[in-house]
Amino acid sequence: MPWYESFDSVVARRLPTLRILRDEPMAGHTTFRIGGPARRMAFPASPEEMTALLDLAAAEGWPWMAAGNGSDLLADDDGLDLLVIVTTAMDRVERTGETTIRAWAGISLARLAVFAMEQGLKGLAFAHGIPGSLGGAVFMNAGAYGGEMCQVVTAVTAWLPGRGVVTLRGEELAFGYRRSCFGTNGGVVLYADIRLAPGDREAVRREMEELIRRRREKQPLEYPSAGSTFKRPEGHYAAALIEQCGLKGASVGGAMVSPKHAGFVINTGGATCADVLALMDRVRETVYRETGVTLEPEVRILRRSGK
Repeated sequence: MPWYESFDSVVARRLPTLRILRDEPMAGHTTFRIGGPARRMAFPASPEEMTALLDLAAAEGWPWMAAGNGSDLLADDDGLDLLVIVTTAMDRVERTGETTIRAWAGISLARLAVFAMEQGLKGLAFAHGIPGSLGGAVFMNAGAYGGEMCQVVTAVTAWLPGRGVVTLRGEELAFGYRRSCFGTNGGVVLYADIRLAPGDREAVRREMEELIRRRREKQPLEYPSAGSTFKRPEGHYAAALIEQCGLKGASVGGAMVSPKHAGFVINTGGATCADVLALMDRVRETVYRETGVTLEPEVRILRRSGK
């Protein structure tokens, strides 16, 4: 019996209120607007429902992956033979102290930053324009304009394979440039505790508006993309290297190196995963040949099997 038939019967019996979609196109759940159908897609509505689903997946041997807003994902054109667990229904946030808040993994960074501002707290303005969810932002230690999640996240409660629900703090989170412990331990963020500082609401609002203005001015937000395509190489900037090599505007099919910002590969319309991968290969090969610098993808590439 295929795993997804077992999944259907077990979930119907054990998690009857869990929202499930079958053969759901990933293109509708990634900011790249690319990707074939996921075999099954689930939308847990709370950390408890997420934990129950992950426990079942581990016990039953279902192939799975977790996703938020899909802002850093490039999914296979042929789809994913996986259970894709989408956290966007887990979007609660609350104030827990004078300068602390707790937020579930699925909340968007934009909503989280606005909540903090409305509470008179500063420290999250940098995250307002990042088109991702809190879980994904913790996973990759997302950052912009001098701010990073590691500067504000004090603890993360997560589900870990073989351990269940645990709370990690400080060095246990292994934050680094665009990485955390969750990139290696297979864990899934359930919620995070965040410490900020008292701030003036209007000053924070103005800061967020200014950062959004700068993003719109410099980044190709009018096109689907996964944000920065490549990580920043040590001692260099990926966009500068790509532009230096004359690759602005280079294209394969519907995929193009943005003429506005060379660090972005954009979907100009109808781009496939194969188009993007071919263009990324061309960029990496050219940059290495002309500069000796190896670019590493920042976008997460999802193959059909999940590997």
